[in-house]
Amino acid sequence: MAEGFTDRRDAGRRLGAALIDQHLAADPVVLGLPRGGVPVAYEVAAALAATLDVLVVRKVGVPGYDELAMGAVAAGDAVVLNDDVVARAGVDEPELQQAIERERCAAAEREERYRRGRPPTPLEGRTAVLVDDGLATGASMRVAVLAARRHTPERVVVAVPVGTAAACTALREDADEVFCLLQPHVLDGVGAWYRDFRPTDDAEVQELLDTVSR
Repeated sequence: MAEGFTDRRDAGRRLGAALIDQHLAADPVVLGLPRGGVPVAYEVAAALAATLDVLVVRKVGVPGYDELAMGAVAAGDAVVLNDDVVARAGVDEPELQQAIERERCAAAEREERYRRGRPPTPLEGRTAVLVDDGLATGASMRVAVLAARRHTPERVVVAVPVGTAAACTALREDADEVFCLLQPHVLDGVGAWYRDFRPTDDAEVQELLDTVSR
């Protein structure tokens, strides 16, 4: 824990400071993955003097075992599936599509609630910096990269305070660049690397987004 972070805001400040030296393209857009990624992204955006927005990703759980992720979706039609989990759980195609559609609707509703009528920040020709509070399997971030690419940014950069070496390496196949401050071989959960890892609620996400939009 000596190498970890005080809280998400501390992690964001340290991540932002590291990214300043990476010579990102001018006028980047920092996209936080709610909920826990937004406080981190807020500090990264402040460090880079960049625009802050959200990119909502939802886990697709196995029916009856919601905590077991068989994939992830983002608002729109971006989806990444873990075929091994789908096969082992015996989920048939109608069940799978129903679960995907349910989470797509939830993602769209949450994104609308966070933005309060504000349109999504244009990404075309810009550098999209995708930020979360950590990477375990990387499934949520993979679908976030896919969703961001549909808006034709010039580059997609993944930036996180902590993640397994395996997850960070695998994401380099999807993103143009991946920055991960800490890469332990054994993660023991993202929260193990924070002294304060209390849940981020919707009110905090909305407050941070409202602050930068004023």
